[in-house]
Amino acid sequence: MSKKKMQFEVQENETIDACLERMRKQGYTPIRRTEKPIFQEVTSGNETSYEPAGRKIVFEAVLNDEH
Repeated sequence: MSKKKMQFEVQENETIDACLERMRKQGYTPIRRTEKPIFQEVTSGNETSYEPAGRKIVFEAVLNDEH
């Protein structure tokens, strides 16, 4: 039995459309999109700073009711 709610993360080298298609093939419909920034630590001399290095996109989805 499948879970009623699942999270789908957009994988590296995957488009958002490809992730949504993967979700549909598994029988899920997206209900929420979350983006989280990814930072990298940059050390310059004796100063450390954090710079944006990308983002992680996660879709929350519910199982389609096709009964």
